[in-house]
Amino acid sequence: MDDMIAQIKKNKRVIRIIMLLISLLISALVFNLLLLPINLVAGGVNGIATITHYLYDMDPAIIIFLISFACVIISFLYLGKERTMGTIIACFCYPLLVKLTAPLVNIININYEDILVLTIFAGVLSGIANGLMYKTGYSNGGLPIITQVLYKYFKIPVAKSFFVINLIIVGIGAFFFGTTNAMYAIIFLYINSILTDKVLLGISNNKAFYIITKEEKEVKDYIINILKHSVTIFDVKGGFLQKKRKVLLTVIPSREYYRATEGIKMLDKDAFFVVTDAYEVEGGK
Repeated sequence: MDDMIAQIKKNKRVIRIIMLLISLLISALVFNLLLLPINLVAGGVNGIATITHYLYDMDPAIIIFLISFACVIISFLYLGKERTMGTIIACFCYPLLVKLTAPLVNIININYEDILVLTIFAGVLSGIANGLMYKTGYSNGGLPIITQVLYKYFKIPVAKSFFVINLIIVGIGAFFFGTTNAMYAIIFLYINSILTDKVLLGISNNKAFYIITKEEKEVKDYIINILKHSVTIFDVKGGFLQKKRKVLLTVIPSREYYRATEGIKMLDKDAFFVVTDAYEVEGGK
């Protein structure tokens, strides 16, 4: 199974890295040209970098790198090498791209009076960038690593802890830049979230897989032992040939879609599976 995961990560690696770099470049442009000039604190390392730049005139690229690097160390110590490797590229490349694109603010003429338009446009571009990044199977690292550690050791849901962290950062931004700034930040985060899921696959947070395969045991073991999700198996009968088959049903977060589909195809290239949006998932532990 470990060899198969390694093979999945090698598939189209060059293309995936190029896509990752493009997404990081878009994110860096959004930060320097749209978010930083209007002091929009929308959570994450960007929000912290915006606050420290305002208070102490510190270089945002340096702050982003220091925080990202610290999170990578935490990931290596508490999440292991396997889950850390996917964050290293972003850890080094994103701060570098932020540094390289910073002078563009003096070259590209943007009217910063209409903050709402800037917020909406930034949310759209940021969502597209995040969607492209998640499609590559890599991660932007940063503060989401903290949420994964909290989940692993304290079973605090990732979504809840990530929401609380961002809420704290946005709240600090509201203290320094006013409540209106926080309102714009919420608009940005909402648009960003919608576009990320839309670019990635759809608008739901989870995907339901219905799988018919000759390698039933291998696929089941892959989902349970590697992806760490449960599987339900039920009997079906084909409408044309009237043959009895078994269907594997599993629900997987959208961000793990790439690993799931590639793993199934590697175990059985002739596998038949259907992926649909799962809008609400409860229980099933």
